[in-house]
Amino acid sequence: MPDTSLRPSSSAPVSTTLEVQPKYVVISPVRDEGHLLEQMILSMVSQTLRPEQWVIVNDGSSDNTGLIIDDYAGKYPWITAAHRSDRGFRAPGSGVIEAFYQGCDLLKTSDWEFIVKLDGDLHLSPHYFQRCMAEFRADPKLGMGGGVVGHADGEAMRIEENPRFHVRGATKIYRRECWQAIGGLLKSPGWDTVDELKANMLGWTTRSFPHIPVLQKRPTGATNSTWGNWAKNGRANYVTGYHPLFMFLKCVRRSRHKPYLFTGLALLYGYLSGYALRLPRVEDKALIRYVRKQQMRRLLNRDSIWH
Repeated sequence: MPDTSLRPSSSAPVSTTLEVQPKYVVISPVRDEGHLLEQMILSMVSQTLRPEQWVIVNDGSSDNTGLIIDDYAGKYPWITAAHRSDRGFRAPGSGVIEAFYQGCDLLKTSDWEFIVKLDGDLHLSPHYFQRCMAEFRADPKLGMGGGVVGHADGEAMRIEENPRFHVRGATKIYRRECWQAIGGLLKSPGWDTVDELKANMLGWTTRSFPHIPVLQKRPTGATNSTWGNWAKNGRANYVTGYHPLFMFLKCVRRSRHKPYLFTGLALLYGYLSGYALRLPRVEDKALIRYVRKQQMRRLLNRDSIWH
């Protein structure tokens, strides 16, 4: 792991006052995103607040993803292209973070204030990063944030439901001090939950910005089957150290949504498979105790990171 010390739109008004704009860098691991990536790049080019550097890491794509990255890296000096060999399969969780860290190694800017993990299947409004940075400016304890993710539903956008403290892995912005405190990202499924739970344990705030939506062109988990995606989520919950009672009730609740029973069973299967396979968990016992305490507080309807 590298040295962690290095490293549709809202109608909300955008500040026009003369302020020192924060320096941020973006890293996007992408794989077989050729049919979506160009739209994403154009939405980044249109940002009113551009990054100091954007590293796009081609994680062994078999389509024209690499050609698109190289083309735009040749047009814009702040875009850096990187290419990884094809491992022959997708590696949910670990693969994307390995690609992310390769992007970290290629950062030329050392004095960045924010680092962003950004997917390649998004479409951002022109003021996306300017509005997000305004949220960080207003809250010095905000260590991690990002817009809410939505999908096209006819003429409207359907926003995915998530706890407010949870920032979707598709668009995560880390304040440098928070990034250093959590020690970077876990190279396994669950990385995008462990990071924010650890940040909260250490006194940072993490939250999504409900007034700043992001359009995701591909549904979450579309690269896996429905069963595979929910089983992966269950395994990530195991890795994170979720309390068995909390997890059981989560599976029951999920079973009440379409497709009935199916996703709840997949979630439970993924969680229990962690025990059966004796998969390694987060090596931070204090974090697991914190997570389980917060979950029990939620079940008892007490103050917690969920409320």
